[in-house]
Amino acid sequence: QVQLVESGGGLVQSGGSLRLSCAASLRTFSSYGMGWFRQAPGTEREFVAAISLSAGSTYYADSVKGRFTISRDNAESTVYLQMNSLKPEDTAVYYCAAQFGFASRDPPKYPIWGQGTQVTVSS
Repeated sequence: QVQLVESGGGLVQSGGSLRLSCAASLRTFSSYGMGWFRQAPGTEREFVAAISLSAGSTYYADSVKGRFTISRDNAESTVYLQMNSLKPEDTAVYYCAAQFGFASRDPPKYPIWGQGTQVTVSS
C-alpha cells in the first residue's frame, strides 16, 4: 500500500518555478516530520528540505536555501515544496519522506518514502 504520493514535477525553464505536493495516507499525519530529497543520475539521494511535525521548524540544504520553501497542511495531510529560481543542477527525481517524531537531514532515518516525481530544468 502506498502511503506517500508525490506530484507536480515536470519540465521548466531555468529561473522558473514549480510546486511539488506529497499526499499522505498516514494514520496520524501531524505526528510525522516530513522531508524532501532528490536524486540525480549517477548520484546518491541527497537532502533538500525538512519540516517538523508542528511546522514550527524548517531545514534546508545550503544549495536550495532562499529558493525553496517547504510547508505542510496537517488538515489535508499534505506537504509541499515550492521551488523558485530553478537551476539546471536542480534536475532530479524528487522524493518525499516521513519520519515519526523526527525531522532530520539523513535519508536512512526516514522509514516511509514516496515513489518520486521528475523535475527537469532546461538551460
